[in-house]
Formats: sequence, structure tokens, C-alpha cells
Amino acid sequence: MTSNADATMAEEPLDDAPATDDQSTAFPVDDGEIHSGVGVLDKTVKILDALESGPATLGQLVAATGLARPTAHRLAIALERHRFVLRDQHSRFALGSRFAELAAAAGEDRLLTAAGPILQTLLDRTGESAQIYRRQGDQRVCIAAVERASGLRDSIPVGAMLSMEAGSAAQILLAWEDSERLHQGLRRAKFSATKLASVRKRGWSESVNEREDGVCSISAPIRNASGQVIAAISISGPSGRMGNSPGRRYAPLVMAAGKYLTDALIKASAGR
Repeated sequence: MTSNADATMAEEPLDDAPATDDQSTAFPVDDGEIHSGVGVLDKTVKILDALESGPATLGQLVAATGLARPTAHRLAIALERHRFVLRDQHSRFALGSRFAELAAAAGEDRLLTAAGPILQTLLDRTGESAQIYRRQGDQRVCIAAVERASGLRDSIPVGAMLSMEAGSAAQILLAWEDSERLHQGLRRAKFSATKLASVRKRGWSESVNEREDGVCSISAPIRNASGQVIAAISISGPSGRMGNSPGRRYAPLVMAAGKYLTDALIKASAGR
């Protein structure tokens, strides 16, 4: 007896060739390529492999992969919707930001291992709460934090999800994004493209009463071995104590902390 699930699978071939004529799942093909037995997955990997060397037009993807033009186009569009692929300013396909997010998640353990002492040092030297944020879709999540033991403080617990529309950490996590995500992120942001250009130039960001009235913060990037910004390290506290221009006083300390963690990640990556 055939179950409904089996019948459904039989009716839905996993690639463009008729299911009844495709013997690739039964007999390995010795053509130098990896065959998983799932046709659509193998074809998708061909698209990504082709884009590894740089942006490509649809015609170039077809030539590089040997896929039919409609198939290459359909897979590239599907990958774009999931942010594994994006379009550059010339409408070429290129690898998307989702890979950086996954790489950041994969390296999070190494980052957290090094983060504790650095956050505590920031707290000791500035007297303000310190956090590390990572982008997660259209939000940012606090993955590590230390707080002042007493007095007025900005309390952000680990696991808290915050908006990407305001705050110095949001500026850092958006400033080095590709042009499409940068444009999308600025639509509702309380900061401007000009401000993000300044952030990229000086290597740190600040916000005063931007995320919340009476709160200010300073942030700097944490990068992986490839130079991609994977997280932001921050200090935050009441503007009455930190002042209206907190970057002048605290930016060198926060930038040094970000560089230390970046160097730690690079060393850990080289030692794998």
C-alpha cells in the first residue's frame, strides 16, 4: 500500500527533468561534480558556486552552470528572496548578506568566549553598562552584556531584541551593509545616510536620545577574518552622566575593545 506522503513525493519531482527518466539518484555520475541525489539542491549549489567568483548576469550564470535559462533564473530569484543572493547596482546577481549572518552565528561561541573580560573592562573603565549586539533579520539581538551594579543605568538583558531603526549599535550593524539593505534600513531609521557615511569614515557611532529619551550610547564594529562586520560592541547609559557628545570621551575605549575582539576572532579562525 502506498501512503499519501509517498504519493505526494512521487508527484513532485525535485528538478526540471521528468522523474521517471532521471536515473541519477540510482547510479552515481562520474563527472567530477558532487551529486546529492536531490536535483534542485545540486542546481542551487551550482548557482552559488558560480557567484563565489563575483557578480554575474543571468547569461553568465547560464554559461557557468550549464543550467537552462528559466531554471537558472528561477533559482536565482528564489535565492534572492531568502537573501542568499542580491542584485548589485548593475542588476547582476551576487552573493547576499544571509551568508554573513550565518557566519556570524557560527562564530558566536568564539566571540562570546573572548567577550566577557572585554565587556567587564569597558564597564570598569567607563562606569557604564556594556553590550554586544548581532543583527538578526530586521532586528538586533543582545548576545552579551554587563551592567553597573548600582545607580542609574541602561539595562539590556541578553536575548533582548531591539530595533534596527535607532541606536548606535544599529548604525554600526547597518553602515557596512550592501547598498540594497542599506537603502531599506534607512527608510524608517532615525539616522541618515550622511550619518552612516561618517560612521564608516571614523569607525564608531554615537546616539543621544535616539533609541530612548535620556539614553545615549557609543558603538564600534567587530569584524570576522574576512573583514565583515558581524557584531557591534557598545556602552550605554544616561545622557545626564555621559553628556551630549559621549563619543569624544568614550569612542577610543569602545573602538579598542572592538579591535581586540576582531583580532581574537581572526586568531581563532587561523587556528582552526
